[in-house]
Amino acid sequence: MKPKIQLLIVATFISIVIYAQNATEIVSRAHEKTNGNSNYTEMTMKIVRPTYERSISMKAWSLGTDFSMVYITAPAKEKGQVHMKREKEMWNWQPAINRMIKLPPSMMMQSWMGSDFTNDDLINQASIVNDYTHNLIGEEKYETYSCYKIELTPKENSNVVWGKIVLLITKDDEFILKSEYFDEDNDLIKTELASDIKILGGKKIPTKFTTIPADKKGNKTILIMDNIVFDYKLDESFFTQQNMKKIK
Repeated sequence: MKPKIQLLIVATFISIVIYAQNATEIVSRAHEKTNGNSNYTEMTMKIVRPTYERSISMKAWSLGTDFSMVYITAPAKEKGQVHMKREKEMWNWQPAINRMIKLPPSMMMQSWMGSDFTNDDLINQASIVNDYTHNLIGEEKYETYSCYKIELTPKENSNVVWGKIVLLITKDDEFILKSEYFDEDNDLIKTELASDIKILGGKKIPTKFTTIPADKKGNKTILIMDNIVFDYKLDESFFTQQNMKKIK
């Protein structure tokens, strides 16, 4: 093989490796921007349907991506319900019937609180970083932002539900502004949009997240962050079934 051809092959291989590393780093940093290490958050979730709308208010505590707890504060019918994630397990406390429920794997793709989020969305928050290969496939203008376009494909033997994910991540601040989720047949299932970027909790972050299912016209779920405290003092002992029953 001629030296020039050998150099070209080596240079091409190096470029592919560098692009893959950069794409993974971009996705990882973007994920960390909105998640942080430990947070306390007050949120409002608006569930929009063609014939009605309803809102749910909640408080949430999170530690990394393995531990989280959500306490429903309104409406009165759901107030007091608590949802807890511990690694790959999810628990639900129903005070009205005095019952603690562990969600089985068969319920992971069911709707969470009647929204367009699934239980799997809550369980696998770190999945886009750990379970996929990241490829920078181009650049795209989204609204007023210049973005990286990154395609995520499942790693071999990874336990994921998506056949592909396409992200638009801003070049300047590395926020994930658009996420498209596809099934194994390459059909679009849902789109998630982040907006209303502003200073909250001392950080510049998106504060509004809209999930739109592809096959349900007029349906969407909007999650609005009303308040957030980053680096909130927490440890794993907070996330227990006992604490679910007494948290306020």
